[in-house]
Amino acid sequence: MTVLVGYVPSPEGEAALRAGIDEARLRGEKMLVVNTSRGDAYADPRFAQEPDLAHVREDLAALEIEFDIRQVLGGGDAAEEIIELAEQPDVSLVVIGLRRRSAVGKLIMGSQAQQILLGAGCPVLAVKAAQ
Repeated sequence: MTVLVGYVPSPEGEAALRAGIDEARLRGEKMLVVNTSRGDAYADPRFAQEPDLAHVREDLAALEIEFDIRQVLGGGDAAEEIIELAEQPDVSLVVIGLRRRSAVGKLIMGSQAQQILLGAGCPVLAVKAAQ
């Protein structure tokens, strides 16, 4: 079985990674770390660069957790990609990080986290970054 972690290089992404590590160790499962971007902007701060991914690889290897990192560029939006991956039969849990947003911002803009919470066919663990 697999714990799927939606990762972005931010405090929220780090919180999701840490929670995913805890869950993978608790469950004795491997991890799938996913980072994605639609590729429609010249710079996307949510798209992890090689130093960010090297940090993730080093942490997971040091903890002796079996893992795979998947980076998708030019696909659908992040929520759609994660929901699609969560439909795989070996995914037991999805872990995502939450940002602090106003209710108005969520209403007008929608929320990737909300899409994942409602659309994933397996349990979703949503975590906040420490303040």
